[in-house]
Amino acid sequence: MTSGQSPAVGIVGRIAGQYPLAATYHTPALEADMARITPIVTELVSEGTGLSLPGHPTVAVIDRPEWVERNLASFKHLVEPATRKLVESREGLRQQNVERLVERESSALLGVLSRRVLGQYELVLPTGEDGDSVVYVGPNVLHMERTHQFRPSEFRFWVALHELTHRAQFTGIPWLRGYFFGLVEELVEASGPEPGRLGAVIGEVLERRRRGEPIIDERGLFGLVATPAQTEIVDRVQALMTLLEGHGHVVMDRIGATHLKSQSRMSQVLKNRRRDKRTAAFFRITGLEMKINQYAKGERFIKSVERQAGWEAVNLAFRGAGSLPNLDEIEQPELWISRVA
Repeated sequence: MTSGQSPAVGIVGRIAGQYPLAATYHTPALEADMARITPIVTELVSEGTGLSLPGHPTVAVIDRPEWVERNLASFKHLVEPATRKLVESREGLRQQNVERLVERESSALLGVLSRRVLGQYELVLPTGEDGDSVVYVGPNVLHMERTHQFRPSEFRFWVALHELTHRAQFTGIPWLRGYFFGLVEELVEASGPEPGRLGAVIGEVLERRRRGEPIIDERGLFGLVATPAQTEIVDRVQALMTLLEGHGHVVMDRIGATHLKSQSRMSQVLKNRRRDKRTAAFFRITGLEMKINQYAKGERFIKSVERQAGWEAVNLAFRGAGSLPNLDEIEQPELWISRVA
């Protein structure tokens, strides 16, 4: 455990494990490649999206424990209002104890994810940190290259393309980061206990079983216990993330098809990886199944809007929060076109 690192991160670091080649000359070579590739891809993404990007980000290649630690900081920023509200509403609870519990539970989830993610925008969440940086998870990039026999120069370009496309969304659309954190604050405000909610949840579970439907839907355990007010906000978050996932993947697939011979194979391998049945139960419980579905729904929405109204219409979604599609419009793009485009 490094100096200043929390005990939770140290434990999860052992769970996450290490990739043997990460401690060899391969990592410095990867660092040099990503430092060279990132500015090139930044320019391509700016041209492909039509978004104006502020300068060039700093570049870092990190290991799995550091990815966990960085994301714990982001999670802490996101849930701090919720932990504060919980302490204020429950006598005897101490802020430090609640934060420790949140950190431990978040670490367990991030420890599992740290073996799969390739960069900081894998979760497509903005951080609360200042500065502009792009981070790649070195052990996982090296592992994927070796396992699937990808050509390193092409795969590294492709990973940078994914990261920098999502960076473009959160840095090239000035209001987007603030809007996202505003949704988090709204979710916290709607998180007060609702009388009779437990009984309602039990009734919903029994009804789902009677209909032969999954007890836990794509929103995970949170979706099962969420109040109607929380569900409305979660739907807005889901619509936003679906738009960003779809927009990002259309952009990166098109740029990749122009510059990478193995684009289609790399894209297919990653899609199959997300559908891996061994992780399906884990994704359903945590709500990450919702993220998997976002790729396909978002891509269909973007392509449908472009086909009906052109790429300029796609970018109208980023004029402001009022122009964002809702979940119904994601499913039926013509509704959004008639309202906004």
